[in-house]
Amino acid sequence: GVQLVESGGGSVPAGGSLRLSCAASGSASIRACMAWFRQAPGKPYEGVAVIASRDGTTNYVDSTKGRFTISQDYAHAENTVYLQMNSLKPEDTGMYYCAAAAACTAASWGIRTEGYNFWGRGTQVTVSA
Repeated sequence: GVQLVESGGGSVPAGGSLRLSCAASGSASIRACMAWFRQAPGKPYEGVAVIASRDGTTNYVDSTKGRFTISQDYAHAENTVYLQMNSLKPEDTGMYYCAAAAACTAASWGIRTEGYNFWGRGTQVTVSA
């Protein structure tokens, strides 16, 4: 399997920045796509960004384009996926989850939950107005 551990969340004022990290371990062969999702209280999961492990190609949800950057640091069987978040807004508040897909399917690339097989426990991001 794959183990995912998120870190880097916190509380910042609007306009601030945070960098989230997702430490991934376990079978590298089933981490074809890595993504970040978020969930605000009372709302469904929302895909934020995805990166293809093989070549680093990325995709973002429209609301984060130009503000968020997903990247990876890949070495052997472990890698770390980052989410640099700039110009944060109160509507970015939520629990942020790292997810891994065994294959990069259309659902994976579209950053939909059904495209992902493994999930971390999340890290809280709070942006105050």
